[in-house]
Amino acid sequence: MITPLEMARMVDHTLLKPEATTADVEVLCRQAVDLGVYSVCVSPSFLPLSGELLGAVKVATVCGFPSGKHKDGIKATEAARSVTDKADEVDMVIDIGNVIAGDWNAVQADVRAVREAIPATVLKVIIESAALSDLQIMEVCRVCADLGADYVKTSTGFHPSGGASAHAVELMRRTVGDALGVKASGGIRTWEAAVDMVNAGASRLGLSGTAEVLAGGTATGDY
Repeated sequence: MITPLEMARMVDHTLLKPEATTADVEVLCRQAVDLGVYSVCVSPSFLPLSGELLGAVKVATVCGFPSGKHKDGIKATEAARSVTDKADEVDMVIDIGNVIAGDWNAVQADVRAVREAIPATVLKVIIESAALSDLQIMEVCRVCADLGADYVKTSTGFHPSGGASAHAVELMRRTVGDALGVKASGGIRTWEAAVDMVNAGASRLGLSGTAEVLAGGTATGDY
């Protein structure tokens, strides 16, 4: 079973609320160091972050967030600017309308544009799995794998259809195998839910309530 320390090393400690302030991000960074998480994930407007605040903690950001309804070139430019601003990882949102419509050429163009703009940077592709059928989830995961993405990610956490589910994570992992990482994000608020995602195949977790989730494992000893 996983320990809270091991879980922490899988976490992108996340703050993407529109009302977030610079002071809020500074608190997030200090928490990240204290908790021993893998990275912080913030909106691109907050980049670059101070290395003095972060230590060894990585920096992730988002692209085309949260709707994905942006032109490919805009997403590519946004991603490239974030890398210039010292982001280590970029989580892009695809236009899931193209997935639902079965326009796979458009889906491919979306992912390809960002991948080519940041070829040496970790790229996670957010697919809003709760809004898709199982077949759509599998096909979009295959597209991401074919185009060189590093991770597929369940959710933005902002879509009304919901966030991560163990079923979606298991399906995504089964589709991509060991070739890509799988990030579970959106609505994971308890230790038990986080463990379920890891057991289903998640290799990274997006959490906003990281301290509370990790405390759940420590308090119960259920690890």
